[in-house]
Amino acid sequence: MTIRYASALLAGLAVAAVSPSVASAQAGGTIAQGIAIANPSAVVAASSAYQTAQTQRPTTYKPQIDQANARKTQIEAQLKPLIDKLQADSKAANPNRAALQQQYDQIQQIEQAGQAEIQKILEPLNLSQQYVLEQIGDKLDAATQAAMDKKKISLVLDSQSVIKAGQAYNLNQDILAELNKLIPSAQLVPPAGWMPRAQREQQQAAQAQAAPATGTKAPEGR
Repeated sequence: MTIRYASALLAGLAVAAVSPSVASAQAGGTIAQGIAIANPSAVVAASSAYQTAQTQRPTTYKPQIDQANARKTQIEAQLKPLIDKLQADSKAANPNRAALQQQYDQIQQIEQAGQAEIQKILEPLNLSQQYVLEQIGDKLDAATQAAMDKKKISLVLDSQSVIKAGQAYNLNQDILAELNKLIPSAQLVPPAGWMPRAQREQQQAAQAQAAPATGTKAPEGR
């Protein structure tokens, strides 16, 4: 019943690159010309910009990581006697169920509040992760198109949706090479006030709805 410390940050980017044209296939079971598969998430994770950011982040955000670890230790120290008491009381011959429930609820409240506090401390790391991914993602389509043009590919399928395909169809390395050219490194620290694209779009939509309508409505006739 120790606090669950979520230090792993989300990362993942699924962008399917699909051309509208359909490639023709050669007869005799040979490779279908113009068709390839790729795993965008794996390409992004293998990119130089992403790997460099992953290496730099623990140093750049060391104060936040140290603060989160220290707070985690404090919360666990606060919880230990409560957990020990709960375990001891539960082993009594006739345990007081209501009292045990109150103790359990208190532990849960402290644990949940602690998790929220630690996540708040680590929020700059989460924003950094999303900022780096967005920068790389913005170049992914161009890198995919460049790889397609060089290999004369007209259709790229997400490999996660393909049951089975030979290695000859895999375009990952070609896209990765182009991606590393377009964005060899990414900015690690987002600008002040930066928000991920999804939040920016939500904010813009909310502002558009809240904006007063331009022009005046003509009075209705009787």
